[in-house]
Amino acid sequence: MGKNSFLKGAFILGISGIIVKIMGAFFRIPLGNIITSEGMGYYQTAYPIYVLLLAISSGGFPAAISKLVSEKIAIGDKKGAHRVFKVSFGALICTGIISFAMLFFGSHYIVTSLIKNEKAYYSMLAISPALLFVPIMAAFRGYFQGRQQMGPTGTSQVIEQFGRVVIGIYLAFLLLGRGKEYAAAGASFGATAGAILGSIFMFFVYFKNRNKIKSELESSKSFKEDTTYEILNKLLVIAVPITIGSAIMPIMNMIDVSIVMRRLQESGFTYEQANSLYGQLTGMAATLINLPQVLTMALAVSLVPVISHSFTIGDLATARKDVKAATRTALIIGLPAAFGLASLSGPIMRLLYPNEPASAGQILLYLSMGVIFISLIQTFTGILQGMGKAHIPVINLVIGSIFKIAITYTLTAVPSLNVKGAAIGTVIAYMVATILNLYAIKKHIGVKFEFMEFVVKPLVSVIVMSIVAITSYRLLVSNLGNSMACVVSIGFAGIAYFVVLLGVGGIKEEEINMIPKGKKISKILKKAKLLR
Repeated sequence: MGKNSFLKGAFILGISGIIVKIMGAFFRIPLGNIITSEGMGYYQTAYPIYVLLLAISSGGFPAAISKLVSEKIAIGDKKGAHRVFKVSFGALICTGIISFAMLFFGSHYIVTSLIKNEKAYYSMLAISPALLFVPIMAAFRGYFQGRQQMGPTGTSQVIEQFGRVVIGIYLAFLLLGRGKEYAAAGASFGATAGAILGSIFMFFVYFKNRNKIKSELESSKSFKEDTTYEILNKLLVIAVPITIGSAIMPIMNMIDVSIVMRRLQESGFTYEQANSLYGQLTGMAATLINLPQVLTMALAVSLVPVISHSFTIGDLATARKDVKAATRTALIIGLPAAFGLASLSGPIMRLLYPNEPASAGQILLYLSMGVIFISLIQTFTGILQGMGKAHIPVINLVIGSIFKIAITYTLTAVPSLNVKGAAIGTVIAYMVATILNLYAIKKHIGVKFEFMEFVVKPLVSVIVMSIVAITSYRLLVSNLGNSMACVVSIGFAGIAYFVVLLGVGGIKEEEINMIPKGKKISKILKKAKLLR
């Protein structure tokens, strides 16, 4: 993969990510209906703690490995690149064992003393073994990403999610008769099963490519070999800031569990009502907010080795060009997702969770605008990591998180807002971090973002899209019912968005050409007179 083709890597990861998210919908949506918001409350109490430990044990390593491997390959040191992988692999096995032990043996204390949701204990036990296997995948993924081979990462993500969905749903059904806390634990074990399957696949890919890798090592240029200490030091310098950044939002989600549950009960809600509202926020509405992230996360992962490569050889002009293309792509993805979820928040939640109250749709409405900022944060983080400024997005996210704590604590206790106060806090936190990251990128790389290209054209497109979505739904719902009217309206809105975006020149031909089969797509769009 050429150094300027990061959109191809993003496209590969994006497609696999979409598949993963679709499978995730087949997991979360039926699961929500099976174990209801009560069971989702138990599941979502354990999951943020697992994600936090995962972030601490391996969160920053794929990007760090990717960056170091990319830098070694850029100067022709294939042996050094492979040595980075070997050292990283051993280190990640150790961190996996430690994080597993912390969750497995500390579960009882966490649910009884820290979170006070004792029925989440079984979910924590069930998900803890996944911490042994995900770090293994992280080492392999970082190595192949540094080689700008995104296929292994994408495929392993699909396999991992397949195991999680199939086994998780099966066990949730199987254990439902014993109680929703056991059903939630069965669903949690799906993550463990998926991690095992994904690790097996990555081992297979590596051994399938071992002859090619061996020949590369034999023909590699000779360089001074870094010691294990030197490699670990370089990895930690990059990985620690990224890990801290990865851990911030899981920490905030843990704080959310504590703040939201306590403040709701202090404002007059019963424990059961508070748990259900929290389940609606994190297990239902937030699931939809996270869906568009798969594309921008793929973009960020692809950007790290590409930007790093450009910086290593001093090609700042190409780096600026890639930064602008990535930012435009993030906006093209994030804006319609946010406005679409806001426009049809109630119908979408009724479509997916027909048994839940109208409050679920209101929560989604409040959370929806966060998609724009999440999309930009992920993209900007990938850019800054590639520039060797991994600490900057961490600091900025900490600042945003301070806003979140204050807002969530204050607004959640307002009975009319309840968990919507936490949603507002989340959106504000992401907005603050986005603005600070943007300032840092402009300062350190000197890139300029044209107002017309980056604001006006995308905004015009999503406003027209929203009008089409709301109008078509209102015209169709009386005849087709909520579900069909919602689906058809989303289709109309999507078509309107892309037609208007192409019409105003919001997508450039060179950007389309950067994705797989892009030149063929450009020719088709030109014939249809949709591309300038």
